[in-house]
Amino acid sequence: MITAIELSLHRGVKSLIESSSFTIHPNHKVGLVGANGCGKSSLFSAFLGKLSPDAGDLSVPSQWKIATVKQETPALDCSALEYVIDGDTEYRAFEAELNSAREHNDGNKEATIINQIDSIGGYSLPARAGELLHGLGFLPEQLALPVKEFSGGWRMRLNLAQALISRCDLLLLDEPTNHLDLDAVIWLQNWLKRFDGTLILISHDRDFLDDVIGQILHIERQKAKLYSGNYTAFERQRAEQLAQQDAQFQKQQKEVEHLTAFVDRFRAKASKAKQAQSRLKRLQKLPDLAPAHVDTPFSFSFKKPDYMPYPLLSIEKAACGYDQNTIILNETNISLVPGSRIGLLGRNGAGKSTLIKSLAGDIALISGERYRAQELRIGYFSQHQLEQLHMSSTAIEHILRAKPTMTDLEARGYLGRFGFSGDQALAVVNTMSGGEKARLVLALIVLEKPQLLLLDEPTNHLDLEMRQALVLALQDFNGAIILIAHDRYLLESCVDEFYLVADGKVTEFNGDIDDYQKWLNDEKKTNTKTVKNEATFDKKQHRQQQAELRKKAAPLKKQAQKLENTLSNTQNQLDDVEAILAESDIYQPENKQKLTKLLKEQSQLKANIESYEMEWLALEEEIEKIMAEQ
Repeated sequence: MITAIELSLHRGVKSLIESSSFTIHPNHKVGLVGANGCGKSSLFSAFLGKLSPDAGDLSVPSQWKIATVKQETPALDCSALEYVIDGDTEYRAFEAELNSAREHNDGNKEATIINQIDSIGGYSLPARAGELLHGLGFLPEQLALPVKEFSGGWRMRLNLAQALISRCDLLLLDEPTNHLDLDAVIWLQNWLKRFDGTLILISHDRDFLDDVIGQILHIERQKAKLYSGNYTAFERQRAEQLAQQDAQFQKQQKEVEHLTAFVDRFRAKASKAKQAQSRLKRLQKLPDLAPAHVDTPFSFSFKKPDYMPYPLLSIEKAACGYDQNTIILNETNISLVPGSRIGLLGRNGAGKSTLIKSLAGDIALISGERYRAQELRIGYFSQHQLEQLHMSSTAIEHILRAKPTMTDLEARGYLGRFGFSGDQALAVVNTMSGGEKARLVLALIVLEKPQLLLLDEPTNHLDLEMRQALVLALQDFNGAIILIAHDRYLLESCVDEFYLVADGKVTEFNGDIDDYQKWLNDEKKTNTKTVKNEATFDKKQHRQQQAELRKKAAPLKKQAQKLENTLSNTQNQLDDVEAILAESDIYQPENKQKLTKLLKEQSQLKANIESYEMEWLALEEEIEKIMAEQ
């Protein structure tokens, strides 16, 4: 287990954690939370042995294997699949030893290593790596692509997959959902629930924390304290403790006031000096209680616009994309009026961001009509907007540039509501963190008093307190909202309806996030298509279509059956080889040549079986896809 006893951690002259004690038991899942800069990442460094305690003790079992997500990925030539497999360092070590044993014709060592690889599930490793990559949104054809061809966000997904495959005892994840869409977040959520090691997770997604973890380690005012239960339970316990602390503090303040008044009044009187001295000693012995306080530096809201047009914005029969050759969405119809609160759902790459860019006017429609009210002001948030900030300007300069009528003092006060207090308002953008840039963009949007908000992943880099402040502000906003988010709590709290972006179309989705998860799991898209086909074709046409599909699937089925027979024969051959290898005589010196031959045959047969299985699975998927069209 992990044990901290009177632990203190500093970064330079800044004290992060002071005299804190906690215990994390094996196989427990813990959420590490606290305001940005409180010391969460530094505590991770301490778990990894990269940062030594300044006082006290922190112990992590020396035999534990620890996995964490790399922050950088070089432009490598190796494939995505091989890069993820690299995460199982024990397998790679055995692989190197096996190659060495074969080069030296050491049959006994080769047999031992093969059994060791088998015992750690090494021969199923490529399939497991492929499953991880599929869950994180990679297409089958992308698995063979070199790492250097992927963008930064997709490389971070590769790093995450590499950590997940490592068979570790302790998994440290710092904001793993930041580069994921909702589909991948749901998949990761389910994977982590099945993970049987110890997990410590930094996340600003409260629903993700609620579903995955069973304890909260909270850092506040240089104290790290462990709470039982998920994030919702932690909030309830903390609220109760704060209420008790406030009551105790108020009671103590009354006593302090009474004692101080007595001492001040009677200290100079000889007849009362003894009593005054007694009261003074009592005053000095009172415990040092602090007032109950919750660090919530964010308090903003969207001001009511001067004018609310009706409708605000609409597109009709629109083709959305980047040119005639890359049309992403067809026949798109959306009308936005005050009070519209729409969340966009859909797989990665389906066209959600393309739709928002088209609505914002960032990209022109390929065809169709776009109507925008003359008085409409749009608040548009995307990662691209963060890049459009003036890197050499300060936060206060951005506000004054957007609102020249503001004074410096007013601009400082305004920025303070978004967490830019004191000299933070004078910070230059190129020195800001991702969270600070996102808060500045939100501050600029709120300043414009928009009637329509187009928000593409607005919570990336925001901590829990800022996310909660954004939720409250959006709930009170009386204009229209279109929202893309992987934060389930934000979606469920701020939108009234969902639209599904899939198969080049935008349609109303009749359900909530749970229904969307079922849609993902059960391939509801295919079922919906089947229903539509049945409604469109009459029985004769439908029977004809079925016959054509069966004819189309027939050669694939024949090929799959042939592969099944080959698989069965190969498995029988492997069973025969392993039966011989199970006999002790084969390991005698005089049988060395035969042993080497058998081991090579065993290795080749296993590789063949894996190859046949992958080919068979691909055929079955193709057959299922064809038959699903019935």
